Amino acid sequence: MGGSKKSSELLELIRYGKPMTNSQKLNLIYQLSIPSILAQITSVMMFFIDQAMVGRISVEAAAACGLVESSTWLCGSMTSAASMGFSVQVAHFIGANDFSKARAVFRHALLCTFIFSMVVGCTGLLISRQLPFWLGGGDDIASDATIYFGIFMLVMPFFQLSNLSGAMLKCSGNMRIPSMMSIAMCVMDVTFNFIFIFVFHLGVLGVAMGTGLAIIIGGCVQAYYAICRSEILSLYRVAEKFSFCWDYLRNALKIGAPMAVQSILMSGAQIVSTMIVAPLGNISIAANTFAITAESLCYMPGYGIGEAATTLIGQSMGASRLDLCKSFARMSVYSGMIVMALMGAVMYVLAPELMALMSPVQEIIDLGASVLRIEAFAEPMFAASIVCYSVFVGAGDTLKPAVMNLGSMWLVRLTLAALLAKDYGLRGVWTAMAIELIFRGVIFLWRMFSGKWMKSMK
Repeated sequence: MGGSKKSSELLELIRYGKPMTNSQKLNLIYQLSIPSILAQITSVMMFFIDQAMVGRISVEAAAACGLVESSTWLCGSMTSAASMGFSVQVAHFIGANDFSKARAVFRHALLCTFIFSMVVGCTGLLISRQLPFWLGGGDDIASDATIYFGIFMLVMPFFQLSNLSGAMLKCSGNMRIPSMMSIAMCVMDVTFNFIFIFVFHLGVLGVAMGTGLAIIIGGCVQAYYAICRSEILSLYRVAEKFSFCWDYLRNALKIGAPMAVQSILMSGAQIVSTMIVAPLGNISIAANTFAITAESLCYMPGYGIGEAATTLIGQSMGASRLDLCKSFARMSVYSGMIVMALMGAVMYVLAPELMALMSPVQEIIDLGASVLRIEAFAEPMFAASIVCYSVFVGAGDTLKPAVMNLGSMWLVRLTLAALLAKDYGLRGVWTAMAIELIFRGVIFLWRMFSGKWMKSMK
């Protein structure tokens, strides 16, 4: 509670135009980042636990979940883009001390994102039977892959609700509740998975059911805190009439549409990458999936710092504080690069142990550890791209950064991956990934220092 109160006091300095020392700025980044980092890590832990438990079932079960994982990320990232289109507006209004408009945007977000999530979920269910074959999977894993993906689609509205409620709380400066709920969801995921897999022996179905149930509970609880308990966003504390405003939707589309298109094409690139890996065999599919999950633990701190940066830049933009925008941007990016450089070193050393947590198969452990050690060298520049992008999102600058992300992924990573996979297998695919992440970090740093992302404010 003390940390939450302290961060609220520091955020008020932004909104009321008061000067801030470098120490106060770093303290605020710290106050907002730590809960967000914990939330990001525990969110990835859900996937980590899923993969670890399913890895104990069979190689085929692990390959089935891994085959459609990039597709579930695609759908999840689309809901995130929908949420950000509205939450960035809320951050701007909060920075301008216009809480009434912030709540109005929140009401619009609840309605629009619910409709959007229903469309995504229904579309996913319609294609769930054919998806494993489109991705290059065989008959031996297609049925389990369909079950895993289908159940995720069924809970998509709750996933969207959790995503939106968490984003709204974070943009208001409340990182504590989303963090606590992410930890609670992780605990629930472990418990439910254990029961469904090892007590009722439901296999991949049990993994999907456990994760789905954790998402439903987590989404409902976060929505309760955002809608009923938040001091700034609560829709029940102040009686306000709702009337639909198309400007809020247009602004959400302006911010969120480039992010959604980017998510589709970036996740599409991940799917293409999966299709490049699939012909290498089930061992490579499983090793690739487990390594991606293990690496996520390394870069999640970057996303946590990035979420803090989005909040700080958003509120600074709303308060018309150009000086703070520049300062928070640089401090956040440098912090992210330092933290992820340290995490990369840890990942390099502990790569075999991380892989062993998810699979008892020595071939998978060896192959996964080798690709993780390739990726470790790219982590600092990966952090630069993550946090810089979050800074740009907070400013409402999403179109050009989306183009930069897509160009880097499709033109650099996939081209190199297709070439290197022929001779070097999975190690070649991950070498291409490392090269692309370094390139992406360089171009994002260039845009940040150019100041072009603040054009709308100027």
